[in-house]
Amino acid sequence: MIRVMLVDDQQLVRAGLRMLCESDPEMEVVGEAADGAAAVRLAEQVHPDVILMDLRMPGMDGTTATARILAQRPSARVVVLTTFDDDDHLYPALASGACGFLVKDASPAELLDGVRRAAAGDSPFGKAVLKRLVEQALRAQSAPIPRQAPPGVTEREREVLELVGAGLSNPEIAARLHLGVTTVKTHVANLMTKTGSANRVQLAVYAAHLP
Repeated sequence: MIRVMLVDDQQLVRAGLRMLCESDPEMEVVGEAADGAAAVRLAEQVHPDVILMDLRMPGMDGTTATARILAQRPSARVVVLTTFDDDDHLYPALASGACGFLVKDASPAELLDGVRRAAAGDSPFGKAVLKRLVEQALRAQSAPIPRQAPPGVTEREREVLELVGAGLSNPEIAARLHLGVTTVKTHVANLMTKTGSANRVQLAVYAAHLP
């Protein structure tokens, strides 16, 4: 069971997130907080596996709360869920220790998939956010080295790899390739192992280097 904590200053948003998360038999919402300071206190009490964290809140903001929660509970996984996906919000949130960044217009399937991936140690990012992170990673490389798919990658895995590079989530890849989401997750996990990628961003950067 994935223990989920919700942090958002809007009660209606928290209610919707609770209903969505509790519709999944693998998830349990163990607490809600309306601001960052309350989130820090609550995380110590309920021991969440995954925290869905808003950024703009009265008092302590989500970035500060993320840093303080992770200083106390480094095993927790914080996924930012915000209306604002600009760089001024993205990079401070990642620097504070957030493992993922989703925008509030994400589909229910994408959000639930993001919670599962975060709990499993992955880094869920929205399509536009992942695209920017990949572009920045490529710009930071003075001389990108062309690569080929490593030995042992199947044709189906190559298709999945290309779609990861395009920023698609697991449910989107499953729909595009007419596969089950669990099958896609298995392909992504295999690709990370075969390419030596530690997370989805590195895998997308790897995909960007392929001819």
